[in-house]
Amino acid sequence: MEMPRNERSPENPQILVVGQDGMALGGGGDEDSREIPVTEQVEQPAKVMRIGSMIKQLLEEVRAAPLDEASRVRLKEIHSSSVAELEDGLAPELVEELERLSLPFTDDAIPSDAELRIAQAQLVGWLEGLFHGIQTTLFAQQMAARAQLESMRRALPPGASHEGDETGMGGRVGGPYL
Repeated sequence: MEMPRNERSPENPQILVVGQDGMALGGGGDEDSREIPVTEQVEQPAKVMRIGSMIKQLLEEVRAAPLDEASRVRLKEIHSSSVAELEDGLAPELVEELERLSLPFTDDAIPSDAELRIAQAQLVGWLEGLFHGIQTTLFAQQMAARAQLESMRRALPPGASHEGDETGMGGRVGGPYL
């Protein structure tokens, strides 16, 4: 079942902020908008992870050696296609954020080494922030599940068996006496 997405207009952009509980928080005070976990905003996580790894590796290569004109043109094409592929795997809110933050290259000019490095580093940084948000969300969900399990265990009546308890001889639950 598809969750409704928050619609944002280009005139009223919104920065996505992730709260301590891993939920996306709106910055504009929309009381009726739904909070969507970051984990649900990445619609194709495997694809995003593969592209992110490729972009990070490209950044390391770009830093390591000077680029000639042909390699700068090719890297510009790779950068543009990578951003387009990333947008395929993200929810509209994250696509809008990525588009606002990405450095656009003009069609006629060949970017310099420095421009390419900055664009790649910016994209790597944005992706690392996204991955940290996902990890934080998963950790918060795990902690919430653990707390819920503990509260359920405490709510059990005295003498009720827990999953981890070992049974004594004859299938009886062990107690304070042998």
